[in-house]
Amino acid sequence: MQKKLHIKKGDNVVVVTGNSRGQKGKVLEVIRKTDRAIVEGVNMVKKHTKPNAANPQGGIIEQEAPVHISNLMLVDPKTGEATRIGRKKDANGKLVRYSKKSGEEIK
Repeated sequence: MQKKLHIKKGDNVVVVTGNSRGQKGKVLEVIRKTDRAIVEGVNMVKKHTKPNAANPQGGIIEQEAPVHISNLMLVDPKTGEATRIGRKKDANGKLVRYSKKSGEEIK
């Protein structure tokens, strides 16, 4: 069974600690095996590539590197600030995530 994480693909997050501290972005991918996530425009690294079909020229490209989940916090949909999340059952009995700061449901 895979572990439950507080961040999902498509969430808006803010980096709390590290070199990219304060940067906001959208989660592109979550890597559950290593507890990491790739966030759009955050933790950019330069990678040297050989020429291939996707990049016929080759050379140095910039891409996002994974960030540990513990360094990320969800952005509150109401206030736009970092918030912790909780889980509660909605009217239909389905478990939904909500912002602890504003009480707003997170889609």
